[in-house]
Amino acid sequence: MSNLAKNPNYSESQSFSLVRNSRSSRDIFELLMTGIASACIVITLIPLVAVLSYIFIKGSARLNLDLFTKLPPAAGQTTGGIASAILGTIQVVSIATLIAVPFGILAAIFLSEFGGNGQVVRWIRFTTNVLSGVPSIIAGVFAYSFIVLKMGAFSVLAGAIALSVLMLPTIIRTADEALQIVPQEIRWASVGVGASNYQTVLQVVLPACLPAILTGVTLAVARAAGETAPLLFTVVYTNNWPGGIFSQTLPSLAYLIFEFARGFDQVLQEFAWAASLVIVFLVLLTSVIARFATRQKQF
Repeated sequence: MSNLAKNPNYSESQSFSLVRNSRSSRDIFELLMTGIASACIVITLIPLVAVLSYIFIKGSARLNLDLFTKLPPAAGQTTGGIASAILGTIQVVSIATLIAVPFGILAAIFLSEFGGNGQVVRWIRFTTNVLSGVPSIIAGVFAYSFIVLKMGAFSVLAGAIALSVLMLPTIIRTADEALQIVPQEIRWASVGVGASNYQTVLQVVLPACLPAILTGVTLAVARAAGETAPLLFTVVYTNNWPGGIFSQTLPSLAYLIFEFARGFDQVLQEFAWAASLVIVFLVLLTSVIARFATRQKQF
């Protein structure tokens, strides 16, 4: 028997109860906040599920083998596909990626490894944040003014440059943050065994944060694949197969959706919905690839 029980002035009513009172104001407030948070999650998911479901329902009507093997139909035709638009999207996004990734990673390396905390670095980071919020049509106007007008013609290269401008902020910000996550002790250890700063960055730091950088690249690719406004100012849409990088015409999924959806032909509108479904699938595929690449983090 405890000393409290031996005390004649002790009673069970004076003992401390370990039973949680479910009617306390704190518990009621906790339940209320949990309910509000759950309701907000449901409200957020409703538009997403509604949009994806509607796109799937409308786009699945034309989901067959011909969709991925044939050219888009002209007005009045009832059969066809979007094969050229898929290849054109892959072409222009690939060129844009080849342009944006080297510049984006090099800029991130300068900001994180060699720029220090000076005024120039702060201004570059501020400019990157501002550029990430610039409407895509501004990138199209930029490419039209400085490339199309200078060259005297539309081109796939001009469209790729416009898309690369949109991709740069995402790549720079993601790579910069990924480089900063790598512990400083890793750099000190590399320098301590005789490696130079450039060797440390290229052979130690970059491989350590490569999964996070790949995530930023895939997100940038997903955004570029769905952009239409930059291509309106830089290329001419065609239903034919894509040409070279200096070709004036280019088929793309986003451009095809824009052209087919604004018409009155019911068949073309169905192909626009099918192209929308394919873009959603491509974006989902890039997100899955990013998750797969970052499933194991080193730091």
